[in-house]
Amino acid sequence: MRILQTRDTMSEIYLAAVKIRNQVFVKEQKVPLSIEIDGNEAYAIHFVLYDDQKKPLATVRLLPLDDTTVKVQRMAVLKEYRGKGLGKILLQGAEDFAKEHDFKEITLGSQWQARAFYQEMGFKATGEPFTEAGIKHVTMIKKLAD
Repeated sequence: MRILQTRDTMSEIYLAAVKIRNQVFVKEQKVPLSIEIDGNEAYAIHFVLYDDQKKPLATVRLLPLDDTTVKVQRMAVLKEYRGKGLGKILLQGAEDFAKEHDFKEITLGSQWQARAFYQEMGFKATGEPFTEAGIKHVTMIKKLAD
């Protein structure tokens, strides 16, 4: 397994991320493509987890909100690879990147059914549930440093 990242929206890594996101969010979850690809693409750091045969299996992006906080977005694992711990590997890689770049906090909007996964990874729910793209979510936060 290997995680690669990019900010280049013309790169192979970014294109692999978009392909995974299209499969998971647009095709499976029926999120409109018009909101799945947004104005933050060029500002985010896109991560893709590849297997040993260089096949892209999962993706996530980090969007810096300010000098101390990044937001986890567009976390997706291809259906046939779910339940194998790949999400944990990928999220840990993104978290390590955030720490290396001196971010102090990670936030995210978890889909309701995924909140236990994020709790297991150290995130805490905050605030009331909300709906985004027709899907129930909750805001979650994890402190990276004191």
